[in-house]
Amino acid sequence: MPYAFTMNYEHLITIEAGKRGGKPCIRSMRITVYDILEYLASGMSEEQILEDFPDLTQEDIRACLAFAADRERRFVSIPPA
Repeated sequence: MPYAFTMNYEHLITIEAGKRGGKPCIRSMRITVYDILEYLASGMSEEQILEDFPDLTQEDIRACLAFAADRERRFVSIPPA
């Protein structure tokens, strides 16, 4: 059953032209959304990520997932002709 709640991540995910090439970062830190998604995809647990990056919170990780899901929802694919 899908959740009706959509996380508001705008206050956690920041994009700054001079930081990490303008990639989406967590709370103006140098840790990108992509970094966190890569760690999760490689099999790291949230707990392991939080141990390695003590400045992060569980909410930060969830914000990365919400940001990625939102981007995926907005992605428009054109079926092959």
